[in-house]
Amino acid sequence: MPLSGAEIIIKSLQEEGVEAIFGYPGGQILPFYDALYSSSLKHYLVRHEQGAAHAADGYARATGKPGVCVATSGPGATNLVTGIATAYMDSIPIIALTGQVPCELLGKDSFQEADITGITLPITKHNFLVNDVKDLARMIKEAFHIATTGRPGPVLIDIPKDVQVNKTKFRYPENVSLKGYKPTFEGNKGQISLAAKMIGQAKKPVIYAGGGVISSGASKELFRLAELTLSPVTTTLMGIGAFPETHPLSLGMLGMHGTRAANYAVSQSDLLIAVGARFDDRVTGKIAEFASHAKIIHIDIDPAEIGKNVRIDIPIVGDIKKVLAILNSKMEQHLAGDWQHKIAEWKEKHPLFYESNGSLKPQFIVEQIHDITKGKAIIVTEVGQNQMWAAQYYKYTKPRTFLSSGGLGTMGYGLPAAIGAKVGCPDSVVIDIAGDGSIQMNIQELATAVHYNIPVIVAILNNNFLGMVRQWQELFFDRRYSHTEITGPDFVKLAEAYGAVGMRVEKAKDVKPALKKAIEAKRPVLIDFTVEREENVFPMVPPGGAIHKMLGG
Repeated sequence: MPLSGAEIIIKSLQEEGVEAIFGYPGGQILPFYDALYSSSLKHYLVRHEQGAAHAADGYARATGKPGVCVATSGPGATNLVTGIATAYMDSIPIIALTGQVPCELLGKDSFQEADITGITLPITKHNFLVNDVKDLARMIKEAFHIATTGRPGPVLIDIPKDVQVNKTKFRYPENVSLKGYKPTFEGNKGQISLAAKMIGQAKKPVIYAGGGVISSGASKELFRLAELTLSPVTTTLMGIGAFPETHPLSLGMLGMHGTRAANYAVSQSDLLIAVGARFDDRVTGKIAEFASHAKIIHIDIDPAEIGKNVRIDIPIVGDIKKVLAILNSKMEQHLAGDWQHKIAEWKEKHPLFYESNGSLKPQFIVEQIHDITKGKAIIVTEVGQNQMWAAQYYKYTKPRTFLSSGGLGTMGYGLPAAIGAKVGCPDSVVIDIAGDGSIQMNIQELATAVHYNIPVIVAILNNNFLGMVRQWQELFFDRRYSHTEITGPDFVKLAEAYGAVGMRVEKAKDVKPALKKAIEAKRPVLIDFTVEREENVFPMVPPGGAIHKMLGG
């Protein structure tokens, strides 16, 4: 029996095991929504299309499965762009389905027409414009394959309205074979042997782990390599959770707001083992002085990242989980020496710290969140100071428990991503650590959380500033606070207006009771924490500076 294109989309998503969709209807995607009406697929109506993309992203990061978002043509599709770019920068697998004007109206400036495949070409791993319903199932199959294999990333499928209406026989492909798309999964064995030899000869090795470790599911292999070689491990922002931060070999995060121990260790190492990381400028600082005494081994599934930003001595292209398994089989157990003692000394001498002066400190709040959740929550962040404090003061021990916009730094990411994470992991406590500026970018998604009773907790570190920008103005622009001071709204009343629980906390003694009440509420909760207004994130590497030359902390 022939099926319409809209029905084929539903059937294809079911074939891929999709359980949740985040979207917003409109004229050119109506046939799909009509088919969805009688479908078993769970759809979450967001309040802005950007929220749909971020929710799909949060779902993907928390579960490891691709997230799916849907929008109509024109402004609906363009509202997805920021969320798609966020996923692209952080290598997150999402599928964006967009409605489009009928094929005969393409290119004629029709009502709500936008060339979304052209617009998103630089920020998708691949995209499709479906011209014939007979190609639809195949393109969906290819989209999921591309999004989830090799280096993950977003894929967009633009589907004209007539393609959704037209009918054809449905057959979902069992396999995918794409010319020109052949990711390398098996690392070169000769290169791996050379790497093992180099690691065995190193006196001061450091493992630098990025988000690729989490994407590959290689945390256990990374842990084994660290313990075999007694190499201290530092992670990027995206790599947080890949290695337990409670482990003696953990250095925490490196880079602009990394720990002193991590930045000193990288700067003095004689071998840097980069695993699933891309040498981002926020990590390296001044390139000429980054790991300047070290040889570098770089393991990554994307050959385009090898040697892109720094010189590499031994490149290994392949799936990290597979490469590390082989590498570990070639390693012998190392013994502790001067390097490990030096690492322990740095960690003891230069821990993260903040001064207590009687006011409510944002770092203290993050510590209390860690204590009351016993480090087992999924922490989502907005972007700015709140993001860095969440990265620094919550101790992560498992992958997929820290979700944050790293590469793009997207304000407004946290709340919708937290909703997606909670949908994907309903048994986990999900907390969005937010700033009072960033949360307002997509605060309308509180309505989504309330409508579906998705019990996410929003912890606003409210300093009445665009905090990170203000910090830069303080340190580098003579405290000229140009348009960074913000006021209002009354977040408690706003939360209540949406139907959520609203609380305000102004004293340190009230932090834990409020958090406990929020977790027990089993409803969406927003807590407005009134924190020290001009608190800064330290340590900090000045822009363009070497990472071992830090301010504060």
